[in-house]
Amino acid sequence: MITEERAVELVEGLLARSRRESPWMARLPGLAVVAVEEHAFGWLVFWQSAEHIRTGEIGAMLAGNGPFLVDRQDGSIHSIAAVGFGGGGWEEHYLRQIKGVRPPEAADPLLAAVRALVQSDGTMAAIRHVRRQAPLLGPQQAKAYVTAVRDGDDPPEELAVLIPKPAARPSPQIETLAGPVQ
Repeated sequence: MITEERAVELVEGLLARSRRESPWMARLPGLAVVAVEEHAFGWLVFWQSAEHIRTGEIGAMLAGNGPFLVDRQDGSIHSIAAVGFGGGGWEEHYLRQIKGVRPPEAADPLLAAVRALVQSDGTMAAIRHVRRQAPLLGPQQAKAYVTAVRDGDDPPEELAVLIPKPAARPSPQIETLAGPVQ
């Protein structure tokens, strides 16, 4: 298990190595960790020029540098592109691309909403929601879908494939830079 302190050490080591080995990074001013946020998968470590951190001078600020994610389990370090980070969706992309995990809601975007509606407003409200969101389902199909979800089962595959999928957003770029840690 990687602690916050260890995550910062790993990123600082990566930044120091990058400055020694990369001509591009060597031209940058001193770099330092500016903030750390805990997430379900590990630690988001934000970095910036040491001069900007020290002085607040806008001219010394780096732009376009996304955070690093240090995996809580194995200490691997992943770069999250600034463009992808700001738009969200990086968590799901990390799970798919790096961990090989496919969230259940990815296959059926209605599933989570229907589960919540059954609990809060009842079966009929959930059926109406399914009919509005998935017009290809007839009344009996919508009822079968909601009944399966209400009973704790996955909806039948032949119904789930009729649920419209949201337009795909471009995936943020996530690159593994180091790790796992031994």
